[in-house]
Amino acid sequence: MPSRLTEATDPWCLRDGESAALLRGHPWRRFAVLGDSVAEGLCEPVDGYPDVQWADRIAAELRAVRPELAYLNLGLRGLRAHEVRATQLAPALAFRPDLALVVCGGNDAFSRGYDADAVDAELTAMIEALRAAGADVITVGMFDVSLSPAVPERHRADLGARMRRLSARTQALAERLGTLHVRLTDHPLVAEASMYSSDGRHGSARSDAVAAAETVRRLGAHLSDTRPNG
Repeated sequence: MPSRLTEATDPWCLRDGESAALLRGHPWRRFAVLGDSVAEGLCEPVDGYPDVQWADRIAAELRAVRPELAYLNLGLRGLRAHEVRATQLAPALAFRPDLALVVCGGNDAFSRGYDADAVDAELTAMIEALRAAGADVITVGMFDVSLSPAVPERHRADLGARMRRLSARTQALAERLGTLHVRLTDHPLVAEASMYSSDGRHGSARSDAVAAAETVRRLGAHLSDTRPNG
């Protein structure tokens, strides 16, 4: 999947020193990730972008400031939201995270039988349990994969409507439950072919780099808001 840019020259990726400045003095010591293939990391390589998955990138940036950070990624491909909660919430809580990333629902939304209320309920249960245990929680409205050139034209409109509905409802949950929300669904690069893998379901190494940058920037904004002189 060719790209004329590299991560070093891509204006949507982290600049030299940007992450260190944004995450300076961050308090997090234990970072847990719950979710599906997006959490596990199934990005397709792109020339000029290191083959490092999104969640691993976030952990690396956090560790650059706090090397002792413990990191647990429970993400597993193919899971629906109820399966993520059933199999990952208990071990995540046992890990005692103070920062958690929850990303799922995409596999639900790929189905025409997508039950938005049921996905909301599963996300709510996970977020509330993690928040009650003392963790800051990151939620995400993912890139609209219906815009991938690998998605057949006949499926794009319906899939896009479901993906945008999932994103909008996750954002509403984030506002209600107080998560650190990263909205990628209407990112300026959302229609760029280089952001998607050839399977029509996942992103590329470029999308992971961009998503990591936006996540670090969201964490930095939170830290700025909570610092005494922020």
